[in-house]
Amino acid sequence: MSINTANINDTFFEGVYKDVWKKLIPPGLTEAEVDFITDIASLKKGDRVLDLMCGYGRHALELGKRGFEVTAIDNLKEYIVEIEQKAGESGLPVTPVLTGALEAELKGEFDAAICMGNSFAFFNRDEGISLLKKISAHLKPNGIFLINSWMIAEIAIKYFKERDWMQVGEFKYLLDYKFCFQPNRIESEQTILAQDGTKEVIHGVDYIFTLDELETMFREAGLKTRELFGTPRKKKFTMGDGRIYIIAEKMD
Repeated sequence: MSINTANINDTFFEGVYKDVWKKLIPPGLTEAEVDFITDIASLKKGDRVLDLMCGYGRHALELGKRGFEVTAIDNLKEYIVEIEQKAGESGLPVTPVLTGALEAELKGEFDAAICMGNSFAFFNRDEGISLLKKISAHLKPNGIFLINSWMIAEIAIKYFKERDWMQVGEFKYLLDYKFCFQPNRIESEQTILAQDGTKEVIHGVDYIFTLDELETMFREAGLKTRELFGTPRKKKFTMGDGRIYIIAEKMD
């Protein structure tokens, strides 16, 4: 596979995948994760939350329903329009912003920031540090940054498969993976087949960091790891878990 990774964050969710992604989210997960975010960050009504690479706004809208002021950033126009419509209809304090995470111009300070759905893995080390520094600069003292991922090295190496497939609603989803080095990353070719025979092929790259490497990146940005969980119900992360919730805190 020869993959152009330059603009992966700008194109990955275009086409039919933006609808497939919604079908991949299990019922109840969003509410459980927002319970977790609210508790772990000790959020109070009116607190400000930054939702980076927010997708179709499942966390942003749920946080808004609970009285938090949310800035929701994504680079896909269709998602931002959807969030704007839903927030407007329900009078939610959610401000959607159409921009890439690296290009976002943040204003003010936030009580918490989140980057869910494995989105942080889209960035290489230099991009990741740049984003972390931006987040840290706009977090209040002791503010919380939460990453949800299934592509840290401690997970990705254990569960790596060269090929896989699944049925997602009416779509058949075929996955071809290649583990590459320097930098460590997984390149993917993902084929989505619809019932009417139409096919969409998308390419992706997930950059793979160990927890120690992430800790070093956090510290360069003025953050430190506080806790690691394997589920939003606060099960401590252990080897063998299929996903992780990394809680980082702004250093004094």
